[in-house]
Amino acid sequence: MSEAEEVLTATAEWDLPPERHRHFKDVLMQQIDQDRNQDLNQNHDQDPSVRPSVRRRFTRPAVLVPLASAALAGALLVTLSVDGRGPATGATPSARAAGASVTLNRIATAAMASDAIRVRDDQFVYVRTLLRVNKGDFSGPIRMGALHTEERWMAQDPDPLHITGWIRESGKDAIMPDEMIPIENTDAVPAGPDHPTYRWLASLPTDPDALLQRLSQAARPVEGESRDQAVFSLIGNLISGTVMPPANAAAFYRAAARLPGVREIPDAVDAAGRHGIAITLDDTGFATRDEWIFDKETLTLLGTRFYITDPDRGITTETLAGTTAVMKTAVVDAKGEAPARAASR
Repeated sequence: MSEAEEVLTATAEWDLPPERHRHFKDVLMQQIDQDRNQDLNQNHDQDPSVRPSVRRRFTRPAVLVPLASAALAGALLVTLSVDGRGPATGATPSARAAGASVTLNRIATAAMASDAIRVRDDQFVYVRTLLRVNKGDFSGPIRMGALHTEERWMAQDPDPLHITGWIRESGKDAIMPDEMIPIENTDAVPAGPDHPTYRWLASLPTDPDALLQRLSQAARPVEGESRDQAVFSLIGNLISGTVMPPANAAAFYRAAARLPGVREIPDAVDAAGRHGIAITLDDTGFATRDEWIFDKETLTLLGTRFYITDPDRGITTETLAGTTAVMKTAVVDAKGEAPARAASR
């Protein structure tokens, strides 16, 4: 087993697996998945009873949560930039943080005013995403793959589950194209950050300070990553891959506004080519950075971008390593079911 796979399969002390909190999942996951899927497909040809399973992965990039070794993360010092071409200039850090706080509170206000979507325990939250991720070897330069589609059906059953959802990808560079792949776990996973049901999300505090305290306790930073960065990653996973009551969504954005280092990027583009305003968090001691992209008018989440800097791989300037666009979120009655227009956003 490689060092990367050992990191991926390490057992968490909390109910949230380490890979959910590693803010660089896809950089390594893509290569590991390709190698594993080749072996699985070969085994399946020899024995049809062999069924592939996937690690539990929330929204991929930011949804793009790439994964690199903890040793690498701890060894790097990153100079973050607005667009990957150099250090950010212009407004002072305090001014950028103030702007991000104002924007996040505007987003929270918009979320609070949105219509609530009721979700039953026997239903699934459906998310369809366009994404491009790194397809290069994790020891080499970034090589962005083709834009393709990922669909997820996340179970809302609050009981501990071995299979918490299903994934289907389609298009060039998709993993196991058009196959329904279970998000399978050795141990049953209870409702919580790693199995975020509507019922569990609705139970969280709506006071942003209390919520931030809960998230800080839940977050599990990897070596070299600050707890604030791990919390930012966790919030990004939850806002982009779930359905929750408006008051809880608003609380997540207001909690994010309290994180030191958050800043606003006036123009960012998601995987579908849509322009929006982005929120990011600068952690100059870490190798990666995420952006959440919001529509400038409606303030709804459009998608994410993920950047990495890794001198050991020849990536000396901040480089785009993944991007997503959330195209549809809905509630459906069964896995594999197409969402009803009226229930989607």
